[in-house]
Amino acid sequence: MKTSDFDFYLPEKLIAQTPLERRDASRLLALDRETGDTSHHHFYDLPQFLRPGDCLVLNNSRVLPARLIGHRPTGGACEVLLLIDRGEGLWECLVRPGRKLRPGAQVSFGDGQLTATVEGELPDGKRFVRFHYQGIFLEILEELGKMPLPPYIKEELQDQERYQTVYSKVTGSAAAPTAGLHFTPELLERVQKMDVKVCYVTLHVGLGTFRPVKAEEITDHEMHAEFCQISQETANTINETKKNGGRVICVGTTSCRTIESFAGEDGTMTERSGWTSIFIYPGYKFKVLDALITNFHLPQSTLIMLVSALAGRENVLAAYQEAVREKYRFFSFGDAMIIS
Repeated sequence: MKTSDFDFYLPEKLIAQTPLERRDASRLLALDRETGDTSHHHFYDLPQFLRPGDCLVLNNSRVLPARLIGHRPTGGACEVLLLIDRGEGLWECLVRPGRKLRPGAQVSFGDGQLTATVEGELPDGKRFVRFHYQGIFLEILEELGKMPLPPYIKEELQDQERYQTVYSKVTGSAAAPTAGLHFTPELLERVQKMDVKVCYVTLHVGLGTFRPVKAEEITDHEMHAEFCQISQETANTINETKKNGGRVICVGTTSCRTIESFAGEDGTMTERSGWTSIFIYPGYKFKVLDALITNFHLPQSTLIMLVSALAGRENVLAAYQEAVREKYRFFSFGDAMIIS
């Protein structure tokens, strides 16, 4: 199967640049994965697609405000993007301008509250950067850092919490698990009052999620690895749901990849943590997931391949074409779909 099989035409004007004022006011396209039938709704209509005994699986990862704007001793501006924590203040980072930030370079952020030294350079151009500070690093980042928004978003985000889900808890992602951005506390409460269980996994989304598939054959693509974990409480909830005939509905591809990575061959879940580089594309047999709530994804991306594994490539591309015709908003701050 070729990467080009997952291409579609997307007018640039449909790429959402800012979030809606009300989270759950986004549109919701419902796709029947067996028939390919579609219908149009709003996200606040979600409860009508849920049944008592179902469970929603949400990713509670919180985005690290990992984009730091600083200056060199000469006064020149620079940017450091935190990627991987290597311990004791050392991070693997992307830097700009790369030619000015060679090993030994010094950088200051804010009023010198945070400083850093470039300690090494990796073959792919990334840098090892050692940070120097007093206090708690995450608190300093919350004060000085900016959200690392996807490359297709050109607008500056006015409220950084709008790139966090309302249930975000465990800091570590480089990008938001965007399907969850549509939920409000009130909507979650409505869902739970229907006797739909809500449980959480953690997958820290990496920047690799935006990396295009460059291989001609999709099976030649090397998937990026991301850290994820599932608690025994969540494992029990999923196991009980399946045992009692309910549906496991993942909110976002990250929740889907977590449970599918850790499920036994019989679909049984247990407490687990570790790295996953699972690549789900058509032909994959889902072990746990029954339905998926997700946003609209980039053409030729691993994410559109994942949803095509669930609903069929032809059904998904037809639904995407309909979404384009109906002027749905695409990508991180865009609209949603439910595949069931």
